[in-house]
Amino acid sequence: MKVILLRDVPKVGRSGDIVNVADGFARNYLFPRELATMAQGGALREVQSRLAREKEMETQQLAQARENAEKLKNATISISGKVGTGTKLYGSITAADVAGVIEREFQIKIDRRRIDLIDPIKSTGNFPLRIKLHSEEIVPITLEVISEAEAASRAKEPAPVAATIVEEPAVEESTDTQPVG
Repeated sequence: MKVILLRDVPKVGRSGDIVNVADGFARNYLFPRELATMAQGGALREVQSRLAREKEMETQQLAQARENAEKLKNATISISGKVGTGTKLYGSITAADVAGVIEREFQIKIDRRRIDLIDPIKSTGNFPLRIKLHSEEIVPITLEVISEAEAASRAKEPAPVAATIVEEPAVEESTDTQPVG
């Protein structure tokens, strides 16, 4: 008998799945406990339309993740922090801090749990990270942790001035010699 599972049933299927089960199992176990319903008519069409919507939504999310991956691919993100003696930070840099910087610099909202940072960073330096944008899109980035003094000196440095070359239009010389007058 074909049934639509209304809840996850161990060793049978997940909620929303259409499965074939024995008639007695459906009548004596699934239906009385409201774990499943018959796969026919409107219920079947509803499940099929829901599956189509979910598939379309999944493709849109994947396309968005690929677009964001192109923006972030091999990016270097700088975060400054207060430094004590040597390279040790007062406090630490967490995945939430990294997510905040990515949102500010790239306008991409990322959940902190999708950033591959096991332990908070407690010293300055460069750290390779991976960001899981989608189950099929994982992007490598580099996190650069610098001291506040170094960040201030970087901000004070003048930006390189782009040299612009302006070409003046060439004056055309007339080759025609006509007498004036």
